[in-house]
Amino acid sequence: MSTALNGKLVTVFGGSGFLGRHIVQALAKRGYRVRAAVRRPDLATHLQPLGAPGQIMAVQANLRYRWSVDRAVQGADAVVNAVGILAPTGKQSFDAVQAFGPRAIAEAARGAGLSRIVHISAIGANAESTSAYARSKAAGEAGVTETLPDSVILRPSIVFGPEDDFFNKFADMARFAPMLPLLGGGETKFQPVYVCDVAEAAARAVDGALDAGTYELGGPEIKSFRDCLEDMLAVTRRNRSLLPIPFAIASAMGKVFQVLPMAPFTADQVELLKTDNVVSDTARAEGRTLEGIGIDPATLAAILPTYLERYREHGQYDAHRPA
Repeated sequence: MSTALNGKLVTVFGGSGFLGRHIVQALAKRGYRVRAAVRRPDLATHLQPLGAPGQIMAVQANLRYRWSVDRAVQGADAVVNAVGILAPTGKQSFDAVQAFGPRAIAEAARGAGLSRIVHISAIGANAESTSAYARSKAAGEAGVTETLPDSVILRPSIVFGPEDDFFNKFADMARFAPMLPLLGGGETKFQPVYVCDVAEAAARAVDGALDAGTYELGGPEIKSFRDCLEDMLAVTRRNRSLLPIPFAIASAMGKVFQVLPMAPFTADQVELLKTDNVVSDTARAEGRTLEGIGIDPATLAAILPTYLERYREHGQYDAHRPA
């Protein structure tokens, strides 16, 4: 069935990433034409089937080069920034991507005549944080709101879904490792949120259904780090020990790991784990949550089995075996 286009164009920075591709799909379903602004358009062909023929187009843009940002927003009716990194690599630093990048996008959008953008940040963004990641997220938010005060900021907790970098990472580790690390003892609290729910919130913001301001997006349950790993092990049917590692030791390990190409965790990520990652009382009271904007968030129990079963001993063929 073909999609009825509404004639409006939305530029999505980071449109080929984990969250970005779901935002692209949510917008395409609404009839928007989507311009996915990415560093490597040749690696964004997976976006094409998410919409009607010609509805989604990838263009080259790099937040470190302002001219490419200006070009990517030219003629757009709305802009979404879904660019983010968990750890710096080469020239893709926290400052370049998450601090200066959002301001560049907002300035380019203002120059194109737009009054706001939709910016994906993160719960925990804090200019005073000991984590460089959290500080850069706060700087990015400031750059957006100082440039375009009417913008919508979305702060999700840890995002889960088929391509996530949390449950997949630990499920893959559990295939070979006899035990999994519980950094800081595994007591950090998360409010895991389904990627499609975050994408829907972003699409509603593009629709104009969300007022300007900051929204905190969390799932229906608060889970500790330990709870999350236990849920993953239950779904994958793996019997693994969980090894508590004090923050001081975990930080030292992270400093060693972060120089490796496939680091299991970094020292900065250990710093992030020292603070709970849940929706604040203020956001709930003001209705700036998924429930507050009319979205019923999906549970881990409903979604994890749909993509973690491949980590069972016999992969998806274990799906109907007795537990």
